[in-house]
Amino acid sequence: MYLPFSVIDQLSDDQVETWKQHFAGEGHERPRSVEEGIWRRTQDPANAEQSGWREDCAGRRRVVHYRYDYGLDYTHPVPRLVLSELYLHVSFTAPSEEISTYTQQTRAWLAEGRWRENVDGWHRGDLVVSFSEYDIHPQDDRADRRTPDGFRSMDVLFTSEGYRAPSRTLRNLPWDVLAGGMRLKEQRGTPAFAEDLSGLLDYLPFQVEVGCGSSIEAGIPPLHYLHEVYRVTARKDNALTQSHAFTLSPQADTLVQEMLLDAAGKAESLTRMFAACFLAQPTAAHDALKALHDAGYMVGPVITHNFDTLSARTGLKEVFVRRYDQKIPPVPLLEEAKALLVIGLHADRRSVQARAREKGMKIFYVDPEGLMEDGVFKEYPIEGAREGDIVVRAEATPALQRLCRLLQSTP
Repeated sequence: MYLPFSVIDQLSDDQVETWKQHFAGEGHERPRSVEEGIWRRTQDPANAEQSGWREDCAGRRRVVHYRYDYGLDYTHPVPRLVLSELYLHVSFTAPSEEISTYTQQTRAWLAEGRWRENVDGWHRGDLVVSFSEYDIHPQDDRADRRTPDGFRSMDVLFTSEGYRAPSRTLRNLPWDVLAGGMRLKEQRGTPAFAEDLSGLLDYLPFQVEVGCGSSIEAGIPPLHYLHEVYRVTARKDNALTQSHAFTLSPQADTLVQEMLLDAAGKAESLTRMFAACFLAQPTAAHDALKALHDAGYMVGPVITHNFDTLSARTGLKEVFVRRYDQKIPPVPLLEEAKALLVIGLHADRRSVQARAREKGMKIFYVDPEGLMEDGVFKEYPIEGAREGDIVVRAEATPALQRLCRLLQSTP
């Protein structure tokens, strides 16, 4: 695999302007030209169904942390969007014999993939991969966290050649997230259901929090696409594993194998989410939000968990809360706001809704509470809807356009 790696071969003038205005440079609440993700999966009694935890089977762990830098490349006649730097870290903790077997397997994949060994790791094209094994992982030592008897850890690190040494903050980030504890699902209460958002007219002005629902409507893959790409959960084509079981053992994980045997081919799937976010266009739902904001019915910035910048591209201010450095990031809940409208978000991971309730704000949800997957509607209930909340089971566009008509605010 060679860098820069082409993600979109030809950009139009409008797309170049979109990059410059919404993705490049500083001045944003986060570096929008960087894509970052973290998954940490451990075995615990609370997640036994997914992790396979039993009293005689506990202690496995898998951590995945990636950080990709994107940019524009002008070496060709037409500018293109490229992946310029890559950082992908996979860490396993498993029984010692599994780690030993996996080490032998990686040696075979290195040979098959024609990687060449050097003092700083194994090289192939513009990528470097290194392997480290530990009786006690340095991050477990740092956190005073016990390693189960008979277990060892193994780290696999892919970087672009010449990648600047990752800062201590970057190296520690997934482990700081791990130390924050496992997220427990909220217990759903008994919300009321409504056909539309007419009840919101009694709670004006309102603020908005958006999740991936509006992004999916814009053609961006849902989050489970990334679960597939990074092998976070059991693959669909493996009928012997239960649905959504965690990938924990090294032998069940194919991510490293795919990178070692065909990094360029794997990079196409690794970069697809960012490309889809960049290519997506604001939908009629975003236009409706802009109209509601301009009319004064909606106040404040859009509180967003999405990195597609679609709200910003509609002309709305955004506050990005899908963060790893702050478990509970600050959000601007305004004194004049009487309600929080939550669009396409299934779990209150950043406690935005909880904090809104504490302020006495009424909570409304717009969410079909499910999505189409392989031609089948799969139920996906809102986790934390409470008594007193209102749920409108609809997609964002028709629900918001209906609200605009009720308020005579045409998008």
